[in-house]
Amino acid sequence: MAGTDAEGIRLQKVLSQAGVASRRVAERMIRDGRIEVDGRIVTEQGTRVDPEVSEIRVDGVRVRFDDTLVHLAINKPRGMHSTMSDDRGRPCVGDLVEHRVRGNKKLFHVGRLDADTEGLLLLTNDGELAHRLMHPSYEIQKTYLATVLGTMPRGVGKKLRDGVELDDGPARVDDFAVVDAVPGKTLVRVTLHEGRKRIVRRMLAEVGYPVQELVRTDLGAVTLGDQRPGSIRVLTSKEIGELYKAVGM
Repeated sequence: MAGTDAEGIRLQKVLSQAGVASRRVAERMIRDGRIEVDGRIVTEQGTRVDPEVSEIRVDGVRVRFDDTLVHLAINKPRGMHSTMSDDRGRPCVGDLVEHRVRGNKKLFHVGRLDADTEGLLLLTNDGELAHRLMHPSYEIQKTYLATVLGTMPRGVGKKLRDGVELDDGPARVDDFAVVDAVPGKTLVRVTLHEGRKRIVRRMLAEVGYPVQELVRTDLGAVTLGDQRPGSIRVLTSKEIGELYKAVGM
């Protein structure tokens, strides 16, 4: 509950501790009317809040204050399995977070990348968030860069956007673009909200262009950027807020 008495913590301090912005920038955000507390815009610098009770939003995105929650982005290397452990001793994501992330045994991976696919994989101990991000009803978009053999003619993108028939039903992409082409190879960008197993590989194979290399670069509001293979980073408060917003939490 917001107020201007001695109870609670100053709003700009709460925003700073949550990693939203420095206190000075937070003060400017408050002054500009970008902060909501319990459904109302707050512009008074002396406002105090209880972050465990109040619902605080920045530009409409809710700020989360539960310090027991973990939200990580991993650049999964090629050849590594997406599981947290592997009974056959194969390299897996759990090897990356072991001894580096507190309570890693409770982490859920958001979707899977097959062993031959590299790129962005999210890990969290918020089971409900992980479930919603993977559920098809929320249509969370994922973007991939795929290298295929040969020169891709015009019209393939339209075919993929219109939809192709796979052995487990029709599938289509949300967006498709040729990024680069060199003799013998083409790099394409594919965006879709499908979550079926090996869906990008199967769709491109269906139109005659089997994938040689595949990298996931984006999942919802989170992007891989220049994160190196095998590295782990903590999601920013903005990224976390956007993910929760996208799934209605």
